Amino acid sequence: MRAWDTAAVNYRHGFHAGNHADVLKHVVLLSVCARLMRKPGACFALDTHAGRGLYALDGAQAARTREADSGVRRLDSLASKLPALLRYREAIAACRAQHGPQAYPGSPWLLAHALRVQDRIACCELQPGEADILRANFRHDRRLVVHQRDGYAALPALLPPRTATDRFARGLVLIDPPYEAQLDEFDAALAALREGLGRWPQGVFLLWYPIKQGRALARFYRRSAQLPAASVFCAELLVREDDSPLRMNGSGVLLLNPPWQLDAELQPALSILRDALGEAGAQSRLEWLRAAA
Repeated sequence: MRAWDTAAVNYRHGFHAGNHADVLKHVVLLSVCARLMRKPGACFALDTHAGRGLYALDGAQAARTREADSGVRRLDSLASKLPALLRYREAIAACRAQHGPQAYPGSPWLLAHALRVQDRIACCELQPGEADILRANFRHDRRLVVHQRDGYAALPALLPPRTATDRFARGLVLIDPPYEAQLDEFDAALAALREGLGRWPQGVFLLWYPIKQGRALARFYRRSAQLPAASVFCAELLVREDDSPLRMNGSGVLLLNPPWQLDAELQPALSILRDALGEAGAQSRLEWLRAAA
């Protein structure tokens, strides 16, 4: 049995690997990485809720929910050549070539795939079993360090990022919590963003969030627009009507200090994902909550 196919934790992302939320989050993440790679200087990436980094879509957890069937598997025959979607599909193909046709990459794997030899990655995972699997999956990658600790609490320790001899001017922070206590999690995530921006104001920050009923997020949008970032936008994908508080009807990624013209790259990709993954009532949205001055 593969080490990345079993673990016992409270929140088990293996049940949801490759679903529509993963597709959105990972398309956005890879697009941010690609724009950061356009300059030669070293970058730093922090993943605050990393999980194990690699999943099996034919494993017991994913097979029980089959969420990937309405997510990543619907893109196997996608013909679009849009850079954001092509980049994502090429990363999936690279993961499958390395780990088998049923593998699906988590954000640590995608960061390791997208970044370069001079870049560094810090991954936080609180659950001991998941952290052990994450270490095993990346034991040969000297760029990536696993911290078994709460990702929110790690922000003051890990930001601003630096080595023994240098300080990283560029990079990103991905915050992808489980939202088990949804309202409290939004508050914690926004506080973490404020803390992170205070310590690393030039960093690109990404926060993934679930959408059950869109109208319930009005306070979240208002507070996000007040964060001390140069600019803020959200990219959202609803795969069905957001009319039920009992299920995840879509998700979004909040971006703080997004790279230049990232919105122009993501906008058409969101429309294609809406058509490919959506049911009746599906929507996509990219909205600036605060544009750069």
